[in-house]
Amino acid sequence: MGAEAEVVVPVQVGIKSPESSVLQFVPSIRSGSFADIGPRRYMEDEHVTIDDLSMHLGSLFRFPNPSAFFGVFDGHGGPEAAAYIRKHVIKFFFEDANFPQMSEVNDAFLEEVEDSLRRAFLLADLALADEYNVSSSSGTTALAALILGRLLMVANAGDCRAVLCRKGEAIDLSQDHRPNYAAEKRRVEELGGFVEDGYLNGVLSVSRALGDWDMKLPRGSASPLIAEPELQQIVLTEDDEFLVMGCDGIWDVMSSQQAVGLVHRGLRRHGDPEQCARDLVMEALRLNTFDNLTVIVVCLSSLDHREPSPPRQRRLKCCSLSAEAFCSLRSLLNSSGSP
Repeated sequence: MGAEAEVVVPVQVGIKSPESSVLQFVPSIRSGSFADIGPRRYMEDEHVTIDDLSMHLGSLFRFPNPSAFFGVFDGHGGPEAAAYIRKHVIKFFFEDANFPQMSEVNDAFLEEVEDSLRRAFLLADLALADEYNVSSSSGTTALAALILGRLLMVANAGDCRAVLCRKGEAIDLSQDHRPNYAAEKRRVEELGGFVEDGYLNGVLSVSRALGDWDMKLPRGSASPLIAEPELQQIVLTEDDEFLVMGCDGIWDVMSSQQAVGLVHRGLRRHGDPEQCARDLVMEALRLNTFDNLTVIVVCLSSLDHREPSPPRQRRLKCCSLSAEAFCSLRSLLNSSGSP
């Protein structure tokens, strides 16, 4: 009997309607971040961490509880584009994008959130075209994560990556947009571009980014380089422990599972997400990454999984005696043992 063809079943990481989730679970959000210039001459990364979005934006906005926002922006062609997006991130994502407001999450609200996130990426991209302080050759990838109640939504354009830890296992919530990946290569070529040695039009190592208007002109025309993000959403449960967001300098030298494993062990030891982010950066440097490094670790669980520290063992100190002291001690012991 011949071998049967292998059937690949896609993993379903999320569901559309949050009503089927465990209603009792409420994420407890706390985050930590760390960034390092690495071996590069200039730092082009930027990031933002907002653990309490409602408090940050004030009473004009109404969101499900809890609400949080995180972003990683990996610049190229200079730091201007990433710095500009970081400076105006609230304006682009929540003010200009007409972000929907509602206390409860339902299907209609989810669709509005998705549309708003896509609009934010495109508005930010267009703003870079008009900003005279940003070079037309400067661009940035963008990875954003939004938590609204039990909903986690990730939007990505570029090669930063978001990875969820579920019971110690890594689940990628974003796809790297590299020009030589099959789907991106096909899209690039259909729009008149080409991929040479893994670079878009022989120049850029990503196929989606904000900015880089010297590669997108004339404005309004179809371009192989796009700012359109891909979105992934998931309903969080008590099995979901934390989220790792990092620029490609991390993922160039370690897998998603390796990164999750390092953070998982760290949180069990000390429970500090900022220390875990720093440990990830230090590990990437040890593995000889060649890029800037930025990591955000977002804890999602309200449970304290820290392991108790092992009891400290008393250490015995050893000392050495000179030959003269040893003879004196031996004589003393012999005399004290005499009847």
